[in-house]
Amino acid sequence: MYFIGVSTTRSMIMRVFPAWARYLELGDCQLKGIDLKQHDLPERYRQVVGFIKSDPLSLGALVTTHKIDLLRASRDMFDELDDFGAEMGEVSSISKKDGRLCGGAKDPISSALALEAFLPAQHWEISGAQAFLMGAGGSSVALCSYLARPQHDENRPSKIFVSNRSPARLKEM
Repeated sequence: MYFIGVSTTRSMIMRVFPAWARYLELGDCQLKGIDLKQHDLPERYRQVVGFIKSDPLSLGALVTTHKIDLLRASRDMFDELDDFGAEMGEVSSISKKDGRLCGGAKDPISSALALEAFLPAQHWEISGAQAFLMGAGGSSVALCSYLARPQHDENRPSKIFVSNRSPARLKEM
C-alpha cells in the first residue's frame, strides 16, 4: 500500500500503520511513501496513478495533500469513483476491486465524525454560531459540504467563512 504526500517519512501514519496492521492481522504488508511537490505537475500525478493501476502488487494508496490535484490530473484513469469523490472532486483513497481502479473521498465521513464527537447536540441551532475554515483544501471542502447539508435543518452554522492563500481555490470551492 502507498501513502502519497509531501514528506511521507515524517508523517505519523508511518509509525501508526504497523500497529494497525498487527491489530487487524493483515500479515506481511507495508506502507510505502511517495513524495510529490505541492501542486505538482499533472504528469507526475498520472505517473503515480498509472503505476498503482498497472502494478499487480499495489493494492491501493492513501492520499493526503494531493487529493484534489491528483484527481483533477488523473480522473480518466479511475474506473470507479465514490459519490463523495465525485461531489468533492478529490480522492483520499485509491483501491482495486476486481481489477478496477477505485477512488474515494473519506474526508466527508471522518470530518463529520470528528466534528460530531466534540460539538454538543444541536450546537449550531442553539448557539447561532458561525464557522470559520482555514484553507480551501480537501478537509475544508468536506467540512463545508457537511455543515451546509440540508438534512441538518436548522442545526447548521449561521454563516460559513473560508480563508485561503489562493483566490482560485476559494472561487472553486
